[in-house]
Amino acid sequence: MTRSLDSSMRRTLLAGAAAALGMAALPLRAQSNTRIAFGYTAVTDFTTVFVAKEEGYFDKRGLDVEPRFIPLNPSIPAAVQSNSLQMGGPTPSVFLQSIDGGLDHVVVGGGGTTDKNLTGVGLVARTGSGIKTAQDCVGKKIGVPGLGAYLHVTFRAWLKAQGVDYAKVNFVEAAFPQHSDLLRGGSLDAVVTGDPFMARILASGTGYVASHYTTFMPDGMHSILFTARRDWAEQNPAAVKAFREAIVEAAAFVQDPANDATMRQHIGKYIKLPPEVLATIQIGPPGPLVSEAQLAYWVGVMKEQNMLKTDPDVARLIVQ
Repeated sequence: MTRSLDSSMRRTLLAGAAAALGMAALPLRAQSNTRIAFGYTAVTDFTTVFVAKEEGYFDKRGLDVEPRFIPLNPSIPAAVQSNSLQMGGPTPSVFLQSIDGGLDHVVVGGGGTTDKNLTGVGLVARTGSGIKTAQDCVGKKIGVPGLGAYLHVTFRAWLKAQGVDYAKVNFVEAAFPQHSDLLRGGSLDAVVTGDPFMARILASGTGYVASHYTTFMPDGMHSILFTARRDWAEQNPAAVKAFREAIVEAAAFVQDPANDATMRQHIGKYIKLPPEVLATIQIGPPGPLVSEAQLAYWVGVMKEQNMLKTDPDVARLIVQ
């Protein structure tokens, strides 16, 4: 994902940061050393969490945040529900499905957002598969890093927009690190994946980009939401406020070109990227604050795919 925004979007981000922080001289602190185990997956959409941890933005607000790697995104809501995680970063579709299924979770903030210039996500086909178009996916085995998660849902939306019945595509759940080996071994015809895993597949010659399909989406839609159980959020309002303030500060850090090298080092620590990959991957525009309109967009996408039985009240799902 691209890490630079146009000037108007940059002003919007900074204005949002000022509003969220309230320009208070002394920000509200959480109870000393409030501990938060935070679940993340191996994508750069969690950059603000990594930065806030490494730059001390959590610590100075009395938060002891421990980022924990979770291989598959759909596992995060269950871990939050069991309290093995106090917060986590499900994709919007995973979050909304968990709400539809009866979990009482809320959105505290957001991670990366969509941008039409992003080329770090796409449909990567196995070399020799012959897949070039959406129609070519019919009858093929295509790996996604989580059934019902962001890449699966957005790819199905793209197939539908291209006039393809996605029910005729065989989707297989496969974690990001497995994508290259599954293509090489012939178990999958293609994967819906993203950097750094996409870059590694392309560099090895195992596959090629058939489509950067996410460019059809509107800009500014969250690919990751930071969530918690409602009862935990209500019992820890200062911690929730402090967490949000910290990621807003981290978003401003990410947007400063002078911090590029440091930011990439922080990312590499948590998703274990080699220096040559770190230097080239795209970092999406951060979206620390989540609006009702942004969440409603995902409700609409999922309704079109018959993924929700209920009509979520998006206003009630976002911590104010």
